[in-house]
Amino acid sequence: MTVKNVSILGVTGSVGRATADLIAGAPERFRAEAVAAGSDVEALAALARRIKARFVAIADPDRYNDLKSVLSGYNCEIAAGREGVVEAGHRQADVAVAAIVGLAGLESTLAACKTGKTIALANKEALVSAGDVVRAAAEEANAQILPVDSEHSALFQAFEPERAHAVEKLTLTASGGPFWKWSKSQIAKAKLEDALKHPTWDMGSKITIDSATMMNKGLELIEAARLFPISEEHIDVLIHPQSIIHGMVSYRDGSVMAQLGSPDMKTPIAVALAWPDRMNTPVQRLDLATTGQLTFDAPDNDRFPSLDLARQTLRAGGDRPAVLNAANEVAVAAFLKQRINFPCIVETVHASLEALAELPANSLEEVIEADRRAREAALNYISGLT
Repeated sequence: MTVKNVSILGVTGSVGRATADLIAGAPERFRAEAVAAGSDVEALAALARRIKARFVAIADPDRYNDLKSVLSGYNCEIAAGREGVVEAGHRQADVAVAAIVGLAGLESTLAACKTGKTIALANKEALVSAGDVVRAAAEEANAQILPVDSEHSALFQAFEPERAHAVEKLTLTASGGPFWKWSKSQIAKAKLEDALKHPTWDMGSKITIDSATMMNKGLELIEAARLFPISEEHIDVLIHPQSIIHGMVSYRDGSVMAQLGSPDMKTPIAVALAWPDRMNTPVQRLDLATTGQLTFDAPDNDRFPSLDLARQTLRAGGDRPAVLNAANEVAVAAFLKQRINFPCIVETVHASLEALAELPANSLEEVIEADRRAREAALNYISGLT
């Protein structure tokens, strides 16, 4: 068995830690080439030591000396700042797990694409904000992008590329988040602690809030349209609170291929790490008899308008998805700081899209400029509210 070298960009996040667990549990299959994180020196150093990473980078340049001190006696290369994280993406690895949240992960993801390696993509914002840029870089270097989001991994596993012409529809499933059974008036009064209580998944606060607004599914819809040769009108969303079926591919002969599994991110990560092989993964095995019923509902666009908003930006193209993503990040951050109420998250995104003229987003520079403009517009709108 050939040992794969793996780099983990964003190792201290939930996806990064789960990846480190899988690597540590299969030393006969994987070797850690590089790890990178934002500012958590202690966690970064501990994970680097655990999986014996050869290159360790911290995004915060002010923490370089701290990282050197904590890693004293451990034989590895150490770097810091934007250049250090980009270098982690450049390192010669077979697989780069792109798990840095938000647009902050775009540059290192592009660096990984340009090396021609396999990209295990957990950073949906890279394809949402810069889909054309990322795909062009991957195609030029013959890099393969494998999705790590549970829903996109499910579609990837059920999708038959050689029969793409026979695909009728892709279906992304959604848990519905904590407010699926709440009325519109109840949602309008939702508190921060309510929004952070996800019924199924254990995720970071930003992603959990995105699930509560269902903006996460809007972002995933955009991502799916850029991962698979299927147009937006043939991508559906279905509420499935049990989170057992993660995605479905419908074919024109009436067949529907669904991927099922226990709600554990280690499964889609393992799919991307081992592909085209499969690997043993320490996740709870699915027992449908114990699960009992699987239920489904259509999304309610009146209570959760973010889905329609995402579809509109995807159809518009240009910098619209980048504006959507950046404005949402600003709005979620404001809600987490309790500067705005819950409905104002999507309201801020909509207002930012309305305030800015559409521009192209065909280069990294144009994407970064769209991101900057959107953040400024969102902050201005929030300032007016508060």
